[in-house]
Amino acid sequence: MRVLVIGTSAGGVQALGTLLSNLPADLGAVPLAVIHVAPASPGFLPELLSKAGPLRCLHPSHGEKLQKGRFYLAPPDQHMLVEARGTIRLSHGPKENRSRPAIDPLFRSAAGAFGPDAIGVILTGNLDDGTAGLLAVKRSGGTTVIQDPADAAAPSMPRSAAKRVEIDHKVPLSKLAPLLVRLSRERPRGERRLRPEGLKIESTGEKAKLCGIAKVGDPSLFTCPNCHGTLLRIKEEQVLRFRCHTGHAFTAQSLLATLNAATEHTIWSAACALQESAMLLQHLAQHARDAGHAVEADGFSRHASEKLEQAAQVRKSFPQERL
Repeated sequence: MRVLVIGTSAGGVQALGTLLSNLPADLGAVPLAVIHVAPASPGFLPELLSKAGPLRCLHPSHGEKLQKGRFYLAPPDQHMLVEARGTIRLSHGPKENRSRPAIDPLFRSAAGAFGPDAIGVILTGNLDDGTAGLLAVKRSGGTTVIQDPADAAAPSMPRSAAKRVEIDHKVPLSKLAPLLVRLSRERPRGERRLRPEGLKIESTGEKAKLCGIAKVGDPSLFTCPNCHGTLLRIKEEQVLRFRCHTGHAFTAQSLLATLNAATEHTIWSAACALQESAMLLQHLAQHARDAGHAVEADGFSRHASEKLEQAAQVRKSFPQERL
């Protein structure tokens, strides 16, 4: 059996709809896809995508066996992994690259379980989730495909993959379905390779087994934004990424995005606290003035003005285009 693993993010709903509209019911490989969705997503996407073409799109159940003629989509807030015996495993494990479901866990599991029989595809999306997973597919003898970044609504994900992974095929979305049909019917060209220890450890997604992560990573100077444990830098030359013992994982880009978001939150929290202090001081000033304590009221007013000036300086420190 061959498996076709697909990863996408921004612009992905339209891209998957276009792809499904051109894939036949007798596709030679079983397709599984991850698209970044909110945890509280209502889950209507499979029904919507099923209308695009003959393949039935669905959120699988834990332990479900792969069947041809179906298109498996990772459920909201769960990682989707595939095992060698053709079983789908769902996991509410730690987020990777700020996402659950994330693309890398699916791709790593397919690489480890199917080797040359895995075909990895990266479509439109922001940042670089999927790059490390596609690298695992390549290293395991599988086939790598990306949407042409010039054709993608959000080119970052396929562009990142192209920079760091040896890509077998780069095509616009309009030519992707015929390529995948052909690849799914061909015998794999790659040879099955011994799974690296790091791939075995990271493919599990289970905290107990991730205790061995120290074997494939070195302690860094950074702490995990989610659990505040030490982040280990994974020993991998092509993709700079980090993982903690709990299992949270980040590429350098996703870690930077997380830190930027934390910085923004801190800045606006500081501005809000200063403005609220100024408002309270103004109330105190008015209360003192009503009681006939002019000197005390003037002091409160001065402090209120100072707080407002500090709040203004904090706001100026942030790029105006982000306001």
